[in-house]
Amino acid sequence: MDEREWLTGRFEEHRTHLRAVAYRMLGSVSEADDAVQEAWLRLDRADTSGVENLGAWLTTVVARVCLNVLRSRDHRREEPFTVHMPDPIISRESGTDPEHEAVLSDSVGLAMLVVLETLSPAERLAFVLHDMFAVPFEEIAPMIERTPAAARQLASRARRRVRDQAPVPDPDLARQRGVVDAFFAAARDGDFEGLVAVLHPDVVLRSDGGVGAHHTVVVTGAREVAGQAITFGRLSPFVRPALVNGAAGVVVVPKERPVSVMAFTVTDGRILTIDVLADPRRLNRLDVPGLDG
Repeated sequence: MDEREWLTGRFEEHRTHLRAVAYRMLGSVSEADDAVQEAWLRLDRADTSGVENLGAWLTTVVARVCLNVLRSRDHRREEPFTVHMPDPIISRESGTDPEHEAVLSDSVGLAMLVVLETLSPAERLAFVLHDMFAVPFEEIAPMIERTPAAARQLASRARRRVRDQAPVPDPDLARQRGVVDAFFAAARDGDFEGLVAVLHPDVVLRSDGGVGAHHTVVVTGAREVAGQAITFGRLSPFVRPALVNGAAGVVVVPKERPVSVMAFTVTDGRILTIDVLADPRRLNRLDVPGLDG
């Protein structure tokens, strides 16, 4: 085995971890894959003879690549961004496939990713690397040109926002599914009070229909969200149960392609968040497994 083959093998040992880091940093499957590929190109060009911990070295490279992508996004945005739904990872109800399971190993729900989208690039990097991957602040600080104390403060600020806005879902998938099924049953029957009963009083509905779409909205409050949800009743025949980022969700498929993906955060028997991706352009690029009707 020559040196390049050996290096390729070592890189492949870390690919899943690097992809998990990049997905949490960027919320985009394609951009995460691009970041991992860029890490390989940099590794292939670098002299790593003095590198003692290749995994840590690669994690730093991927984090820096992702940080540049996030900063570039900020510069490109010309108008306030009301809602941007990260790429959902969709699996069959029967279970997450091994590749997706590895990427979602610490249960990064879509609601959390939506909150991460609201953080500054430096806050997001500090929080993701430290809280999700246990990278010390002493290693994070040089990436964002801050002191370790400042990096710690950034992560703490991000942590508070995640805690306040991205509730932890019920760990029991069967209970989650029961609540989601009750939601769609009430919507199908036009049962407004039944919908209110399964929604938390402070529920948030976020829908991303794409740039300029009229159905890009944020709705808060049980009665307000229930009013919106009544319109979902006509979609009931096309709802396909799925796991969306490891939690109970649905894909709405009236014909051959999905028209929306809906992720739910269920806690204590009620729905706290509903996150909807309804952007046709992005839905056409999604990896959607065959789902039972």
